[in-house]
Amino acid sequence: MSHHLAPGVWGVVATPFLGSSHDIDETSLTRLVRHYEAIGATGLTVLGVFGEASRLSADERRTVLDVVAESVDLPLVAGATALATAPVIEEARLVTETVGDRLAGLMVQVNSPDPATVADHLNAVHEATGAPVVVQDYPETSRVVIRTADLITAVRAVPSAVALKAEAPPTPSSVAALTAGLDIPVFGGLGGLGLLDELACGAAGAMTGFSCPEGLLACTRAWHEGGYTAARDAYLPYLPLVNFEAQAGIGLAVRKEAIRRRGLFLEAGVRPPSRSLPEPLVPQLDRHLSATPGAILAGVH
Repeated sequence: MSHHLAPGVWGVVATPFLGSSHDIDETSLTRLVRHYEAIGATGLTVLGVFGEASRLSADERRTVLDVVAESVDLPLVAGATALATAPVIEEARLVTETVGDRLAGLMVQVNSPDPATVADHLNAVHEATGAPVVVQDYPETSRVVIRTADLITAVRAVPSAVALKAEAPPTPSSVAALTAGLDIPVFGGLGGLGLLDELACGAAGAMTGFSCPEGLLACTRAWHEGGYTAARDAYLPYLPLVNFEAQAGIGLAVRKEAIRRRGLFLEAGVRPPSRSLPEPLVPQLDRHLSATPGAILAGVH
């Protein structure tokens, strides 16, 4: 039986690129994941939407997995980008061949509104690969909308499921229903926008990309130590930046530039057709970063 994912913050890792050719920057990737480890992340999620996995070749995905696995000792969740079973199994095999028993879970997206179809898909992936499954409900990317009750039915029929990532708005009410109906941990995503309310509704923590994961850690730790008031106070200084990074269409570019300005990435490029950060927003990004506790690292800019 697979072990459920540990609660806390699972940092979703962005993929840094260099130059106009957008080659993977292994040095910056190493720096980023070691920072996550140093600040106390529970684990890392690689090859997710935030990692631009759908725009990486198979060899590039293997490179990302190799670099992360060699740089830190944290448990790893790896994402699969496809929705159909055969290509997901192909992606999963690359992951299991590369990271082996370091894999805490393969993150697989819900691929149908029909619970039986979802369960069959997830079970087939596990049976073909042996990988424990993290179920991701993310309709913004998958374009699949499933009722929460049907998602519960589907996941209950997947013994290999070790966690669920709930990213179908409104997430707090979904988290409340999912945690009541399932015996696996449920994590919030969406850049941490709903984290405080998700924790209040039973979330085990956050699995998301945010340029200042220290804020996610501060909020979740404070929740467990002092409840709502403590978590609210801990998260408030970060919320303007969380909101700024959540802008539709440019969120990835904003986050990567913030990570660069923290000194963790050498460059902030995103692969087309993702949109770059509009220049008029750079001063505001600086304002938000400078007002965020501990956001700026030595050697920034």
